[in-house]
Amino acid sequence: MASKNQEYAELYAEYAMEQMRRYGIPASVTLAQGILESSNGQSELARKENNHFGIKATSEWIAEGGRYGLYSDDKPNEKFCSYDSVGDSYEHHSRFLKENSRYSRCFALSPDDYKGWAHEIERAGYATGGHYADSLQRIIERNGLQAYDRQVIEEMEKQGKKFGVENNPLREAEKTTGYSFPVERKEFLFITSPFGMGQDPANPEKQRMHTGIDIRCNGDAVLATENGGKVVAVNGKSVTVEYGRRDGSKVQCTYMNTSEISVRVGDTVQAGQRLGTTGKSGEHLHFGVRYIHADGTRREVDPAAYLAEIAQKGNIRQQLMHNGNDLLTKYKETESVKENIPLSPDAWMKKLLSSEDSGIGLSGCNDPIVDMAMTAFTSLMLLAVQIDRKEEEEQKAAISEAMDSKRIDLKPLLPGMKTCDLVIGENGRAILRAENGNVQASRELTAAELSRLSATLNNGSLSEEAKRLRVTGMLNTVILSETASQKFEQGMSEQQGQTENLKR
Repeated sequence: MASKNQEYAELYAEYAMEQMRRYGIPASVTLAQGILESSNGQSELARKENNHFGIKATSEWIAEGGRYGLYSDDKPNEKFCSYDSVGDSYEHHSRFLKENSRYSRCFALSPDDYKGWAHEIERAGYATGGHYADSLQRIIERNGLQAYDRQVIEEMEKQGKKFGVENNPLREAEKTTGYSFPVERKEFLFITSPFGMGQDPANPEKQRMHTGIDIRCNGDAVLATENGGKVVAVNGKSVTVEYGRRDGSKVQCTYMNTSEISVRVGDTVQAGQRLGTTGKSGEHLHFGVRYIHADGTRREVDPAAYLAEIAQKGNIRQQLMHNGNDLLTKYKETESVKENIPLSPDAWMKKLLSSEDSGIGLSGCNDPIVDMAMTAFTSLMLLAVQIDRKEEEEQKAAISEAMDSKRIDLKPLLPGMKTCDLVIGENGRAILRAENGNVQASRELTAAELSRLSATLNNGSLSEEAKRLRVTGMLNTVILSETASQKFEQGMSEQQGQTENLKR
């Protein structure tokens, strides 16, 4: 089980690494200071003001319109900086060090010299307590935080990048507009289940009302959508934030299926502030929206309608894509015909593959067999969804399901099988599974088999029918080979048993 220090580091590592790229401050030192100064993000100053480094508000800060909160530290009612987001706190901490001549000797050190940085920060008088450098170093080494420094160094060298703010602009999510989507994405959120009536997962023959949207995630930060929200409920893996309206009505946003929650009931949150973290690959964040009218009546509303409003107010360009269609479109006031044209199955597949939510592959993996598995998987997926001459909407739904589950149903290609599918395992390899009613076969495809599959599927001179016949033949050969191998091993086992009986 991860310690509180490790949980904090995992939660805010990307902020610290971003600051390392921008200012050359070791990510490990920034995280260790955050852990120490904010009590792992649980101090009152961190929870209410997003201030993770105990930075006090100067007269210049206040004169420039910077917000502050009153807290007792060395003296009663001292002014401490208040930030719209934790990311803003990390950025101000870096600037505080960079722009203060007391810390100039730090910036002569290497970005991965965490020991030197810790001692120089203490020497310059960052904290009034003693043994500050030793405390930082102990936190870093006990939790392996120096690994984040190495990760940034290796990444910068690989990409040929240089340290500095001019070469590493802040992420768009940190440029606070007062509004944010519940999960950060470059282009679109992959919606696996929209608001409204749909198939009941527990009983496919029944319909049920889905009162939110499900967003595919992978250990992502869960974000507040507006400024001035109040956390009104935290229950297990769910958190609800409430936003007031001028007419006395309220909007409540509920996030379910989180793996960790970093706020408490009563906290005030700002747009883009991290509320917690989603589960890992394959998890879905359930995001629901409820309107509470001034007279107290309540109703569940389509989150797409709410997010369309947020997008307009905050000039947010991300889409909400479900089966190749942007769910925001019907709630937008737009004259753009292009925005209303749904994607073709092929275009939807390509859009998904280029996104953070493709659902296949391993980030940073250089395994050539995994690359071949990905190529074969995507090409085979399109062939499988087209074989039954399904309507385009059905094809796009099948593509979404395949991408989300990392599984292709191959029964249309091999109708003689009771079940047959291709699955991308946790290691990124392709596994063929089949059952003919008598024998079950499951085997990881070899590099040679993947190469032959990909060559056939991407052969432009072959007709679709010829591709199907060849692919079916290849898959049958693999299944028959695995079945024969199982029978041989079973026969050898039985023969060995008979031999043992004779010996007795």
